Amino acid sequence: MRILLVEDDPVLGPSLKDELAKQGYAVDLATDGIDGEAMGYEDIYDLCILDLGLPERPGLDVLRNWRQRSNNIPTLILTARSAWQEKIDGFDAGADDYLAKPFHTEELLARMTALLRRANQQPTTQLEESGLVLDEKNQSVRVDGDTLHELTGMEYKLLRYMMHNPGRVLSKLQIVEHIYDDNTENDSNVVEAYIKMLRKKIGKERIQTKRGQGYIFTSHTS
Repeated sequence: MRILLVEDDPVLGPSLKDELAKQGYAVDLATDGIDGEAMGYEDIYDLCILDLGLPERPGLDVLRNWRQRSNNIPTLILTARSAWQEKIDGFDAGADDYLAKPFHTEELLARMTALLRRANQQPTTQLEESGLVLDEKNQSVRVDGDTLHELTGMEYKLLRYMMHNPGRVLSKLQIVEHIYDDNTENDSNVVEAYIKMLRKKIGKERIQTKRGQGYIFTSHTS
């Protein structure tokens, strides 16, 4: 899953990006409101973490502009702990959730997970689909309630993205855009190799190839 982080703090921004990367997210960092807003119009992000106190353009204006242009990217805003009015203004502008600074990274991760599940209409408290249960803390997957498989970092990113999008045709380009950030050298041909490795662990019937189009993670198995 690819995250847009809009945060101008020179310490918090890079450290948060690194921490989210350790959790299997591809993260692009913008440090001002103008760049952040422009990046948010790209159809490659699954979620945005948006600070409100940004230079060049306030975070609230960024969010309002997105919503006025029908950009519904799930957005979690960061506010100062005492700024209760900012929280109200943020929800009025179209925020999906907020988190007050300072915060624990564990809480941020929990809120992000909840937002992603809600956005993808995942009703359960853990990511389950087609007989698979994804352990997002340990980056492993349980198959049909029995076998547990450890996943490599890229296998985990790929499977999580597919499980969030069951039944959809996902092109190689879409997959690459959602599992790599801008600073990572990527090759769409590598996707085939990771698909092959995942099939060995979860069963090849769960990932179908649509020739000339991409791949489909099936929403049910026969």
